[in-house]
Amino acid sequence: MSRAPTSYTAAREAAALADRSERGTLIVTGGDRASFLHGLLTNDILALTPGRGCYAAWLTPQGRLVTDMRVLPLADRILLDVRAADAGALAERLDRLVFSEDVHVRRATGFEQMRLAGPRAASILASALEADTPDLAALPEYGGIEIPRADGTIVVTRDDELGVPSLDVLASAAGAGDLRRALGAIGVPALDPVASETLRIEAGRPLFGVDMDGDTIPLEAGIEDRAISFSKGCYVGQEVIVRVTTRGQGRVARKLVGLLLEGSRVPARGDAVYAGDRDIGRVTSATWSPGLGTPIALAYVHRDFSGPSTRVAVGAAPVEPAEVTPLPFALSGR
Repeated sequence: MSRAPTSYTAAREAAALADRSERGTLIVTGGDRASFLHGLLTNDILALTPGRGCYAAWLTPQGRLVTDMRVLPLADRILLDVRAADAGALAERLDRLVFSEDVHVRRATGFEQMRLAGPRAASILASALEADTPDLAALPEYGGIEIPRADGTIVVTRDDELGVPSLDVLASAAGAGDLRRALGAIGVPALDPVASETLRIEAGRPLFGVDMDGDTIPLEAGIEDRAISFSKGCYVGQEVIVRVTTRGQGRVARKLVGLLLEGSRVPARGDAVYAGDRDIGRVTSATWSPGLGTPIALAYVHRDFSGPSTRVAVGAAPVEPAEVTPLPFALSGR
């Protein structure tokens, strides 16, 4: 277990290619697209400019997640990156909220997604494209660019959720196939799903559908710094967020934390977390961390036990001793 998988090492040191078929894309067009999304989502959409995106959430009036998403404005449309399993239903739900606005929402079809993850992702992608490309390394997180190609325009977006510089590519099926072959020809390995999940957990990034769901308040998951603008106007669920952050000083019943386990067993999703004999939470994601040489986990725990260095135990008998740690996990060299 102490030995890192090849694709994990490639992503940490150079680059590896991950499949992104679990993601879907919504296309929002029309002259009122930005103001429409601004009134729904938690982040400041009106402040965005073409190529400068953000991470955001869509909440219920009770302040719980409908979904999270990546928002990327382009010259004539806004792209929303969501779970593929939810894309169709989300497009229909957004479309039903359009009244007199000039807004049209549809799910993108005929496209494929992939991710090139690693510190050399930008230079390797530019080489594979074999064209005059902008400086991809200069893209800020959630920034994106359209690159015209003979096999169709591709959209490249930076998203560092795996804890390493990563470029996500949205391309036609033909364009995606050409790019995969080009990357394979220069020796870029595939990033297997287990390694990708390990990187995500080490980076402390909660995943919707795994670490967050329709019962989650963003403040519980710790995504507010990236997902919420506290200076914008009204959005759905804002009253709950403001009430918790101002009157409640940000205190929520539970918090997502990192756990450093002291044994060798990787806990399972749903395993209980204990403080003494008290059941204080549940594991949502767990993995063996090559970077730390020990099992690690993301877990929701009662707020009274969410402080760094709090001693807890995980799982059924025999329980595994663990310690609460801030996110992201502190890997050497990061």
